Amino acid sequence: MTNTSPSSSPALATGAGAEEARVRADDRSHVFHSWSAQALIDPLPIASASGSYFSDYSGKRYLDFSSQLVNVNIGYQHPKLVAAIQEQAAKLCTIAPSFANDARSEAARLIAEVAPGDLNAVFFTNGGAEANENAIRMARLHTGRLKILAAYRSYHGATAGAIALTGDPRRWAAEPGLPGIVRYWGPYAYRSAFHATTEQEESARALTHLRDILMVEGSHTVAAIILETVVGTNGILVPPPGYLAGVRALCDEFGIVMIADEVMAGFGRCGEWFAVDHWGVTPDLITFAKGVNSGYVPLGGVIISAEIASTFENRAFPGGLTYSGHPLACASAVASINIFREEGIIERARALGTDVIGPELRALAERHPSVGEVRGLGVFWALELVRDRDTREPLVPFNASGADAKPMADFAAACKDRGLWPFVHFNRTHVVPPCTTSAEEIREGIAILDEALKVADAYYTGN
Repeated sequence: MTNTSPSSSPALATGAGAEEARVRADDRSHVFHSWSAQALIDPLPIASASGSYFSDYSGKRYLDFSSQLVNVNIGYQHPKLVAAIQEQAAKLCTIAPSFANDARSEAARLIAEVAPGDLNAVFFTNGGAEANENAIRMARLHTGRLKILAAYRSYHGATAGAIALTGDPRRWAAEPGLPGIVRYWGPYAYRSAFHATTEQEESARALTHLRDILMVEGSHTVAAIILETVVGTNGILVPPPGYLAGVRALCDEFGIVMIADEVMAGFGRCGEWFAVDHWGVTPDLITFAKGVNSGYVPLGGVIISAEIASTFENRAFPGGLTYSGHPLACASAVASINIFREEGIIERARALGTDVIGPELRALAERHPSVGEVRGLGVFWALELVRDRDTREPLVPFNASGADAKPMADFAAACKDRGLWPFVHFNRTHVVPPCTTSAEEIREGIAILDEALKVADAYYTGN
C-alpha cells in the first residue's frame, strides 16, 4: 500500500536525492534534536505535505496517524490557513504584546466564544508548556497558596515548571524541580491503581483518593489541581463518568483552582471545541496550543475565568513573553477557528470517532490477541498492546528502551514500511490522524494497522 511519486524522471530523482542528502547532512551536523541521543537517530527528511499525508524525497507518501505531535488537527497546507498567514505577513508581521492589534483581539474573542462558562479572557503564549507555566502562576497568585496537585501518567511540557508538573519519566532528568508539586493517581480503569472492577468504581475511588490527598496535604495549602482532560501521550485515558464533575466539586469545596490542560485534547481532537464539553464541566483555567491553529505558527495560551481575571484588574500579572499574541500566529488561529466552523470539522471529528474509528478499532481487537484494550473518542484513540490479555502484561515494559522495546519498534517499522506513520508510546499505538482525514483514509490506515499488528501478535504469550 506504499504510495510513490507519479514521476520517475531520473533527473528529478537525482535532484531530489541530492537535496535529501544535503538536508540530512546539515541536520546531522548542526541540529540538536529533542528527547534523543544524537548519535543514535537518523531523522527522515520530509519534502512536502498535503491533507493527511506527508512525503519524503523519494516520493514515498505516509498517511499520518500521528498528526505530527497530535497537533495538525486541520491537516497539512490548508489553503485558507496558508492564505491567512500570507495576508497577515503582508499587513503586519509583528507587534509587541503591549499594543492592541486586530489579529490578536479577534483571536481572543473567537477563542472566548467557544470556551465554556465564563472563561472570557485569553493570555497568549508560544505553546502549551508556557501556557501551563502561566496557569499555575495565576492559580498561586489568585489563591495565595503554593501546592499544585498533578497526576502521574501526565505530560504538561518541558520547561522548568511544566516538566515538574509532568508525571512520566521525562521528568526524572529535570529533578529536583519546582517546589510544591504533589502527585496523585488519576483514573485508568484498565490498570486501576484502586483495584476497581468497573468504571463507576474507578471514578468513585479516584475521587476518594484525591480527597484523601487534600486531607493529608492540607486543602488550604493547595492552589490548583491540574489534569489533562483526556490524558494524551500517556495513553488516551478518557475519564470515567462523574470524575471531572467530582474534581470540579472538590475544587469548589476547598477554594482550589481547576486547571484543564487541553493542549492536546482541545480544538476538535475529542469531537468538541474542548474535551471538557463532553462532560459539561467548566474549569477555572484552560490551557491550549496545538490544535488552535494546527501548529502552522507557534501559539498557545490560557483561557481565564472571570473570577481569576478580576484578581489582576488592579494588580499587575507578573508574566509576559516577547511573542505573546504574535500577529502571524493569531491570524492563523482566526482562520483556523473559522475553517472549523465553515467546514463542520468539530462535527466531523465526532462522527469519525463514533462511526468509523471506534468500530474499526474494535474489529481489529477481535482479530488480534495482542490488542488488550481500545479506548478513545473523536479522533483521539489508543490501542493498548499486551503479551497476555488475562494478565494484561504489556507488550513492552514501562519506559522500555533498547532490546526491551523491540516488539514496539518492530510494529512501528511494519507500519512505516507500508506507508503509515504511527504514534507509539510505551506499549500503545495511538490513532490520532488529522480531524480532516476522510473515512476512506482512516480505513486505509487501519488496514495497515491490521497487517502490522501481526508483528505484535507474534510476541503474544497468552492463551
